[in-house]
Amino acid sequence: MNRTAHSTVSRRIVAAVSVATFATLGFAGCASGGATDGASSGGGSDEIGVSLIVKTTSNPFFIAMQEGAKTAADDLGITLTLAAGKEDGDEDTQIQAIENSISKGDRGILITVNGPGVEDALVKARDAGLYVIALDTPPTNPDAVDITFATDNFAAGQEIGKWAAAKLDGEKATIALLDLFDDKIVSVDYNRDQGFLDGMGIDTADVEKNGDEEKTGSYSGGDYEIVGSEATTGAEDGGRTGAENLLSQNPDINVVYTINEPAAYGAYQAFKAAGKTDMIIVSVDGGCEGVSQVKDGIIGATAQQYPVKMAELGVQAIFDLVDSGTKPEVTEGLDFFDTGVALVTDDTQTGVESIDTTAASKICWG
Repeated sequence: MNRTAHSTVSRRIVAAVSVATFATLGFAGCASGGATDGASSGGGSDEIGVSLIVKTTSNPFFIAMQEGAKTAADDLGITLTLAAGKEDGDEDTQIQAIENSISKGDRGILITVNGPGVEDALVKARDAGLYVIALDTPPTNPDAVDITFATDNFAAGQEIGKWAAAKLDGEKATIALLDLFDDKIVSVDYNRDQGFLDGMGIDTADVEKNGDEEKTGSYSGGDYEIVGSEATTGAEDGGRTGAENLLSQNPDINVVYTINEPAAYGAYQAFKAAGKTDMIIVSVDGGCEGVSQVKDGIIGATAQQYPVKMAELGVQAIFDLVDSGTKPEVTEGLDFFDTGVALVTDDTQTGVESIDTTAASKICWG
């Protein structure tokens, strides 16, 4: 998708976010309660078996996803098995969980893919007759899944980029990029990073590749300099270490893009320890803790996504497929089903549509 198409999608999604956010499609709102590995619901030999395989349980995003799936499975009488990588990027554990799902005769798999190494196993699952749905992160190989339910991560990045550019009000942008990986390529990583730069008005060169943009130049409001990029694995300690490394290269950083809110909080700790409190930190997730951090001024703005909705829709889709043969369809104009995004900030900027933390706290997760 080119930059113009992404911009059109971004405007359409933000304008329609109230519809995307509150559509229930037969389910209740955010789930509550815990979820454990091997959890299941329902009984009887005619049950529909589904496995949800998330990246890790160290991130509230994926915990919320598990809780949403558990509630939906309980409502529909589905036997749900939960599995997770040991950390973000752990492909081997996910591959084993896929093999287990095939062996026990599940009807479908819901997965947040930890990397391209998982995709051959997903193709094997599809060949075995399982219906495979990616959540949050589209695979690099489209044939690895039947459909993806996800945030438009490029659009999410665009929104925080546009907000940061407006917030700078013409000041030079000295930018630190705190990404996900440096040893593998996944779409959620480059889409958010490149969407942020595009929203800032910076030429991204190849939108599917981090780091090939010019390190200096002009953004929509003035001049910019990219200090560098560090991998965080989406974790708080990774965000802190990455920010420390970049600060050692240039103490004048005033804009910090982060892949998610745990990384953002780690970066904040590093900057605070260095005596810097005037930088702009932007992120993507919109969990309840992240929304609270926006309210407290730790994060300037975040793009809120909806993992509970992704999981609920995924469980429902497999139930509908088995029950009536009905297959889910992608959102018009996209190659996935868009579950929506909204920019969250209490510091509104002209020309950048957003919701405040009061509204976001009513629809957050975690």
